[in-house]
Amino acid sequence: MNEVALTALAGVHPALQPSGRLADKVCLVTGGGTGIGRAAALRFALEGASAVLIGGRRVAEGEAVAAEVRAAGAEGVFVRADVTREEDAADLVQTAIRRFGRLDVAFNNAGVQERRASLADQDNETYARVFDTNVRALFHCLRFQIPGMLRSGGGAIVNNTSVSGVRNPNPGLSLYSSSKAAAIALTRSAAMEYAPQGVRINAIAPGRVVTDMMLASGIADMSAVAAGLPLRRMGRPEEVAGAVSWLLSDDASYVVGHVLCADGGFLAG
Repeated sequence: MNEVALTALAGVHPALQPSGRLADKVCLVTGGGTGIGRAAALRFALEGASAVLIGGRRVAEGEAVAAEVRAAGAEGVFVRADVTREEDAADLVQTAIRRFGRLDVAFNNAGVQERRASLADQDNETYARVFDTNVRALFHCLRFQIPGMLRSGGGAIVNNTSVSGVRNPNPGLSLYSSSKAAAIALTRSAAMEYAPQGVRINAIAPGRVVTDMMLASGIADMSAVAAGLPLRRMGRPEEVAGAVSWLLSDDASYVVGHVLCADGGFLAG
């Protein structure tokens, strides 16, 4: 993404002051090749993670992020994975355990948004693509991550949802919004089931964040969107990554089944 365009919409990200909150953790990120997933993988490395496993469908981008993770001081590994496929979701967890002995934290970030159109103009193929990626894939990931973490005494998971799953601000994106509402419900249900066993599960709900998916969403004037937010700017992927790293860390040890809205005040307006 062009840094000039990013800065124009989202401002300059303040200098990072790592706290070491993920020291020695083995981390997994799905959809880790671009946007929020990439930012999270790098943040985990900067926060002291011993290893970051990056899952995604795009090989060149994923390998590039793994190299950046290694440059930041953690062991970075890319695994080509389409987590809508049950076997790929399982393989990510098995790879982490085989290579590093355990899986401590996971960020389920993979997601997709449909072409903007009224509900009656959407079709079965689009419905399947959106729900397979945003709900079925999340189900697959949780099914394998939770037992993997339980084998080593527990862990933490954050699922990437959206403010659209809390309040639909997007006419023409009914499938995306409803899939993200389902992801929030799945997060809360899993959190209640597994918190007593030591796996904390929460969700992050980004608002208007400058990513390739946001820029391709069909909004004509992104500057107007940015100006209409309480902070008068959109968010940067790094800002969401910071919130995710906190949720995954022991600093958030009493936070369970929560949806943290990193939205620049959008839902408060």
